[in-house]
Amino acid sequence: MSKLNCTDFYDISALLTEEEIMIQQAARDFVDNEVLPIINEHHRNATFPKQLVPKMAGLGFLGANFPAEYGGAGLNNVAYGLLTQELERGDSGIRSFCSVTGALVMYPIWRYGSEEQKKYWLPKLAKGEKIGCFGLTEPDFGSNPGGMITRAKKKGDKWVLNGAKMWITNGTMADVAVVWAKDESGKVRGFLVEKGTKGFAAPEMKNKFSLRASVTSELTFNDCEIPAANQLPGADGLKAPLSCLTQARYGIAWGALGCAMACYEAAVAYAKERVQFDRPIGGFQLIQEKLTWMLTEITKGQLLALQLGRMKDKGTYTHTHVSMGKMNNVKVARECSHMAREILGANGITDEYPVIRHMMNIESVYTYEGTHQMHQLIIGEHITGIQAYR
Repeated sequence: MSKLNCTDFYDISALLTEEEIMIQQAARDFVDNEVLPIINEHHRNATFPKQLVPKMAGLGFLGANFPAEYGGAGLNNVAYGLLTQELERGDSGIRSFCSVTGALVMYPIWRYGSEEQKKYWLPKLAKGEKIGCFGLTEPDFGSNPGGMITRAKKKGDKWVLNGAKMWITNGTMADVAVVWAKDESGKVRGFLVEKGTKGFAAPEMKNKFSLRASVTSELTFNDCEIPAANQLPGADGLKAPLSCLTQARYGIAWGALGCAMACYEAAVAYAKERVQFDRPIGGFQLIQEKLTWMLTEITKGQLLALQLGRMKDKGTYTHTHVSMGKMNNVKVARECSHMAREILGANGITDEYPVIRHMMNIESVYTYEGTHQMHQLIIGEHITGIQAYR
């Protein structure tokens, strides 16, 4: 078994390169030294630890799998996946910040932006000098982004945006929002809306019981005028934002395992120490059954994520493969959090242990970037050739 962590039951580290192991260890050290000592306080206060942004940037975590010419670290997708796994072992909010920065802000600029947009924004985002957010989901349209009602109307050398977005990670503190809206012909287009633009507001959404150490916002556009140069010229239709979601879902397929691992490790430690009826509860059959299920499903999820990463690096993956990874691994993490909470008993509801925090966080991850059921239907369409959600 790998010395890196007690959940590497199948010695998956033996399948990794030295660089991939190095990145995973660096991320694990960062989480142990920088995230875990402070995350409970931020969770309690519902604040994002913004002081970690320069540290993550300095370690190359932001836009890690982007080319060096645009400020990225040039990592392969397996190394990036291991990075997100370790960050979510700390907290889903930390991994979400990293995912949004790379997959939902840098990626659309890199793929659909002009060279001027790339050269200006990508290095600043990678260095943490600028923060971004991604505006697709609307108050009335989540699983059906094509139904969006946010509109963009061309007015001379400007675009005028009207509408609203909801459940936007980083929105209130973002310097730039990648916003998706329909033009007058009904075609979906992408825009870069900068903080301080007249008619643009990003109020923070309060009273969350999940992802409390993450900023979640609403974006509103009221005759918001932006320069024509802020349009993403290569974004032409709904496939553009959906391709960004595929990138984010890939990171989540790995990240969710970090949540599962943290809950499993906490449950194992507790089961060995907690004594009832004159013996550690880890000696009871029902506890061992839970721990066995957790480790087995985590191991299967690791193998699924690893192969998905290898396919992504080769360019042989599809959005359907990513859907299976996100769907399976988030469900595994959700179940692991529930089982760990049961093993810890009453102690499972206190933040002396990480389980309840992860348990609440994974409820958001289970829903965002495509619900479990939507991913089932995406895979179902691939199997049958019949689309079931229209």
